[in-house]
Amino acid sequence: MFEFHWPWFGLLLPLPLLLPFLWPDRRARQDEDLEGQRITLLHPRLDELQTAFQARRPRRRLAGWIHTALLYLLWVALILALMRPQWLEPHTQVSTPGYDLMLAMDASHSMDALDFTVAGRQVSRMQVVKGVMDRFVDARKGDRIGLIVFGSQAFVLSPLSVDRLAVRQLLSGVVPSIAGQGTALGDAVALGVKKLRERPEGSRVMILIADGDNSAGGFAPIESAALARASGVRIYVIGVGSKQESIPIMEEGVVKYRDDLTMDEDTLQRIATISGGAYFRATDTRALEEISTRIGQLEKTEAKSRTAFLPTPLYRIPLAVAHLALLGLGLLPEGRKRFVTRIASA
Repeated sequence: MFEFHWPWFGLLLPLPLLLPFLWPDRRARQDEDLEGQRITLLHPRLDELQTAFQARRPRRRLAGWIHTALLYLLWVALILALMRPQWLEPHTQVSTPGYDLMLAMDASHSMDALDFTVAGRQVSRMQVVKGVMDRFVDARKGDRIGLIVFGSQAFVLSPLSVDRLAVRQLLSGVVPSIAGQGTALGDAVALGVKKLRERPEGSRVMILIADGDNSAGGFAPIESAALARASGVRIYVIGVGSKQESIPIMEEGVVKYRDDLTMDEDTLQRIATISGGAYFRATDTRALEEISTRIGQLEKTEAKSRTAFLPTPLYRIPLAVAHLALLGLGLLPEGRKRFVTRIASA
């Protein structure tokens, strides 16, 4: 399909035809005045001179017509180039049935806590979460997956997309405190509900990974869970952390022990119960299998197919015509209008 991206520039096309009315040429009036005057020319061979001028007049007249045509062609070609002609190639996205999954991942400072052990080595909560969610995302073929990270504020890192590789790459780049030191748990749930309720009903699922300690934001976690239930969003919660009295955490390159990093498991369980989902512990090896089974029992939704038009610019064609017209004007200097000037002597 052909179209102009800026068609309003076409209003400039008749401008050369309007210039004689908007800006009269004074030199043309001077030529008319000179024609009205009587000119006496003294030449020994006046007949031969007049014959020579008459023989040259048709050639100059033709050159003048060509010159004028090239001027108009140059103007039209430049305006067409400004209008940005383009060819639109339709591209239809093929949709597949699947689920709408929004991952809400805690990225607060508490995710640096070293209260997990893998192969006898202490690892942080963030490392455990990344490993768990990377395997989960890689297994969800055909689903539309989004990613939300939250700290002191909640942000959409990736909208719902079938590009699992892109989501995994974004997930691998998340580090603790990337969204602030605090934990806006309620805001993250509310933001996920806002994005999911725009999708068809039946497969709106949120995977919440957090330690349950809400310390920032404007929404309370329980209020956000009630909002999720009203919007038909099921929240499956994965709790990370432990209930130890003193938990090691990496701060400024040094391992310190703090007693304010315990996991609020009760809040996480209430969020899952209110929304109609389920609660799991990140250390449970069967948690992901159970979540996948629960999601598989829901009704899949068909993503709406969209047709996008990919533009191919064509402005180079009228621009090349303008260059050729400009070259022709340079090769036809005889077509330029000559104006008779009179030098009056005092």
